[in-house]
Amino acid sequence: MLGLVENHSLPRTAAFFDLDKTVIAKSSTLTFSKSFYQGGLINRRAVLRTAYAQFVFLAGGADHDQMERMRSYLSALCRGWNVEQVKEIVAETLHDLIDPIIYDEAASLIEEHHTAGRDVVIVSTSGAEVVEPIGELLGADRVVATRMVVGDDGCFTGEVEYYAYGPTKAEAVKELAQSEGYDLDRCYAYSDSATDVPMLEAVGHPFAVNPDRALRREALTRAWPILDFHRPVRLKQRIPAPPRPALVAAAAVGAAAATAGLVWFASRRRATAG
Repeated sequence: MLGLVENHSLPRTAAFFDLDKTVIAKSSTLTFSKSFYQGGLINRRAVLRTAYAQFVFLAGGADHDQMERMRSYLSALCRGWNVEQVKEIVAETLHDLIDPIIYDEAASLIEEHHTAGRDVVIVSTSGAEVVEPIGELLGADRVVATRMVVGDDGCFTGEVEYYAYGPTKAEAVKELAQSEGYDLDRCYAYSDSATDVPMLEAVGHPFAVNPDRALRREALTRAWPILDFHRPVRLKQRIPAPPRPALVAAAAVGAAAATAGLVWFASRRRATAG
């Protein structure tokens, strides 16, 4: 397991999670392509292209060059999209599209880290308009995601303001550690991709989750634990373990109720006997 509840006299800690293929079973951005099509943002050809990109992503992960091509394609694709419309589409379809593809193992880990007193931070290359609602759905404390430039007309310009990828993720983790007081040597990080090695290196407890070939080699070389997440499940169908303080409280309430019941039963017997 992940250890005891945090000692709050020590510096704070956090668990940093990549999103795609680490917490959810698909690419968060590409998963919404059909919804964007139905909302009139993209055409059928774009839907087919994103479906192919999703297949490539799932089949073997995406290396640096593929990620750069995907970034360039998606940046050009979303040029002119109204940001509020994008947010509305994501909000309307979030539970139908994302809820069923959340790994049960990842949801359990998030619960365990929260129970231990650690913050949970989602660090994703996908856009903030998609990642932030997913982070809220998962109960994450913070989200780091790619941000696109928005013009005065409220539409994406096609330019990237902040790209949460590779070394940039590691920089974000270190900046958060400084601003929030996290002790990185006692922090955790999880990812499926070799492009996130800098983020994994930044913490004391790195984990490779469903790793691509390059990350698996790196993890074996460095003796990093390798986790296999393979059970997507709807959050509402899970039975989350209650936090430890709640378990203690529940036990105390149960004991008190049982004691009260025994006292009442004994008094009734005495009254009847009299």
